[in-house]
Amino acid sequence: MLSPALLRPVHGSAVGAVSSPHLLKVVLMTAVRTVLLTGASGVIGTALLPHLSPARVVALVHHHTCPGATESVTGDVTAARLGLAPPAYRALARRVDAVIHCAAHTGFSGGRQMTEDVNVAGTRQVARFAQDAGAALYYVSTAFVARAELTRQSLGRDSGDAAARPEEYLDSKRAAEQVVRDSDLPAVIIRPSVVIGDSDTGVISRFQGLHEFSTVLLRNLLPLLPMPASTRLDFVPRDVVGRSIAELVAAGQTGGEAWITAGQAAPTVDTLVDIAVATGAELGIGVNHPRMVPPEMVDRLIRPVFIDPLPSAMRRRFDDLLAMTALFVDAPVFPSTLGQFPARTPPLTADQVAGAYRASLFYLAQAKKLGAPAFAPVRMPV
Repeated sequence: MLSPALLRPVHGSAVGAVSSPHLLKVVLMTAVRTVLLTGASGVIGTALLPHLSPARVVALVHHHTCPGATESVTGDVTAARLGLAPPAYRALARRVDAVIHCAAHTGFSGGRQMTEDVNVAGTRQVARFAQDAGAALYYVSTAFVARAELTRQSLGRDSGDAAARPEEYLDSKRAAEQVVRDSDLPAVIIRPSVVIGDSDTGVISRFQGLHEFSTVLLRNLLPLLPMPASTRLDFVPRDVVGRSIAELVAAGQTGGEAWITAGQAAPTVDTLVDIAVATGAELGIGVNHPRMVPPEMVDRLIRPVFIDPLPSAMRRRFDDLLAMTALFVDAPVFPSTLGQFPARTPPLTADQVAGAYRASLFYLAQAKKLGAPAFAPVRMPV
């Protein structure tokens, strides 16, 4: 039986504020039997699927079936009734005990309208389904909602030719969190930081921001970094994220915020580059250590002389880098709830984080044919 102390909406009001169908279904549920998972083919969704057994997993998909799910249902998170016909919608709602909402537009250059349509309106439709199903909602947000004030736009700095607009993405995730709070659902807001590959193998379903940064680093296309050497870069392996979310669901956690981050174990950018240099040497790649400079020096001295004369495509790439790194410079350390919720995943150590990044570098190099590694994986203790 689930603990009544856990049966709270995310905003913290008493369980009596939840409508009786929700309360009845959650209290009588001794274990989650059927989960609706959105974004099952994404980085977090694919990491989560192996950890959800023995629950039945229904993946809401656009076109293709999801290999790791029990069944796939074609739908659309942005549409009324999730794009399902009324009978199919009602039948699905009768079966589902928990909803894990991972689907999101995570790019920084899709434009405000697309970002809001998927991340805000989509979350509203998913929350409505959870209400109709009397199910708990696990909403995957981002730890970077805590850094929305650090974007170059918020700091009053010129974004130049950047296509990346992190403020639009962060605004949408903060608005989506508010949708969840306003729904009065029993819900957990989950905030992972940057997600990298598997701790042991580096495998990931799609390369993301830190992989792009690492690629240009390994290819020696990054002569300078617009951030101080002491800047911390918080990231977590995909298996830690998947396991942590699955444990929240299995434990019946239905309130609060889960921060899945490295926290105090997050390395500095200087340490990260040192790992890349050492890993490059193992791969037979000579990686140069880029010069690290404060962003204000870039704006005042470097950009006018060296960046402005470049072709537009190269300027855009540099300005996109500036937009991304702004979220880390002078930022406080993220909180981390690893080991605090009723779950088995402990907080990450600095050695585990470093080992996971090394594994991701090897996998990245293999995928992009940057070297020929003989790799003995670094294993995290269970």
